[in-house]
Amino acid sequence: MATIKDVAREAGVSIATVSRVFNDKGLVSTTTESQVRAVASRLNYWPNAMARSLITNRTHTLGVLLPDLHGEFFSGVIRGLDVTARREGFHLLVSSSHSGIDELASALRSMRGRIDGLVVMAPDVESMGSIRGWAGDVPIVLIDPRTEFTEHDSVAIANVEGAQAMVQHLLSLGHRSIATVSGPVRNVDARQRLAGYRAGLREVGAERSRRLELAGDFTEPSGYQAVAALLALDPRPTAVFVANDHMAVGVLRALAEAGVRVPDDMAVAGFDDIETARYLSPPLSTVRVDRFQLGARALQRLLHRTRAGAPAEAHRHEVLPTSLVIRQSCGSARAITPQSRAGEPFAAGGSMTTATRERRTEEFR
Repeated sequence: MATIKDVAREAGVSIATVSRVFNDKGLVSTTTESQVRAVASRLNYWPNAMARSLITNRTHTLGVLLPDLHGEFFSGVIRGLDVTARREGFHLLVSSSHSGIDELASALRSMRGRIDGLVVMAPDVESMGSIRGWAGDVPIVLIDPRTEFTEHDSVAIANVEGAQAMVQHLLSLGHRSIATVSGPVRNVDARQRLAGYRAGLREVGAERSRRLELAGDFTEPSGYQAVAALLALDPRPTAVFVANDHMAVGVLRALAEAGVRVPDDMAVAGFDDIETARYLSPPLSTVRVDRFQLGARALQRLLHRTRAGAPAEAHRHEVLPTSLVIRQSCGSARAITPQSRAGEPFAAGGSMTTATRERRTEEFR
């Protein structure tokens, strides 16, 4: 393998100059840097990562800790994180903590000393002190925190606004008995989407009853199982808002098996707009979350905090807007309003609570 001495000799520069090029120390002209990198590429040279981190006190690796790594939602978030990191010359060390506090501790201990910063999704308030201790003295950015933490930047989803907008859309179709299949009780997204569902009903004085709030856990089987309780309600609701698209897949399957026609007998709406949603039968009306942008914005905030010489400033809490995507599962043929067209997303949240209009997109219908 080529060494730094080989690169310096071939490029006609000092070893110190090669070191400055690869350690991003500056003080090297653009021409010299290009020459050194060209020679290094030709000789297949790359500096030893461990030695480099000892010199710069940086690993150019960022940690990512998510509740789970399964499913289209998390894959979208990870893609946004990874594309943004690679564009800036960083790599990711990704782990999950779905098994509880012990696995959380184990994942963070394994990352300590190997990362320049950490992205964490939706930690419990009680666990933040432990995360801070296990992660070491590195910047932390939170995704979808349960509450705002003044000592950390965070990026969240406009869950309340998105759920409320979808319920309002169902109400605009004439539905007054709208059920919901909610997510896990301790999950921040699930709790906020339930709050949005309730707010939408409360706004127009529509029926709201605990019997219409069915439990789920964000998985397809839980949506499937919830339909038995849904169909046992008397009178039966005419619409159901499902707190994520994975559960909505199960709901649609169970309704089809029970001979309930969607949307003629019951309207169905979801949340997240996973790729599968447009290919279901019927295609699923849902609340779109830009999962890629959620990961990208979190990574950008983290890079800002990790950069040497970054100015001290108040930590920022950013809320990404959601938008409605109206397809056939809630009766879009009967549901076109002056504000929207079937298959066209329109804003349901914004920076904090300000609604913003999004560019029209084509959807399968």
